[in-house]
Amino acid sequence: MNLNLLYEVREHARINLETLKRNVELRQKTKTRPWQFKVVNLVMRKAHPYQLENKLSPKWIDSFRVVEVLGNGAYRLETLEGGAIPRAWNVANLNFYFN
Repeated sequence: MNLNLLYEVREHARINLETLKRNVELRQKTKTRPWQFKVVNLVMRKAHPYQLENKLSPKWIDSFRVVEVLGNGAYRLETLEGGAIPRAWNVANLNFYFN
């Protein structure tokens, strides 16, 4: 009797696995930020761990201006005074700045 139900148990396990994969994929897609910044947009960047003094420190640093769009979610920034930031930043580390 158990051998006859083996196929059904395996099929049920396969369906559960596919459902789990779809849920994980959907959750991952909702975490990604499809934002696209334009030149002259004001953004804040995520603070590095060494810039955080304690757990109550702000997680985002000041405002910066987007100077160049490099593609694939990479942006070159500058300070509001005009000082260039030495490296490019990914969209995952940037957030819109609303004043």
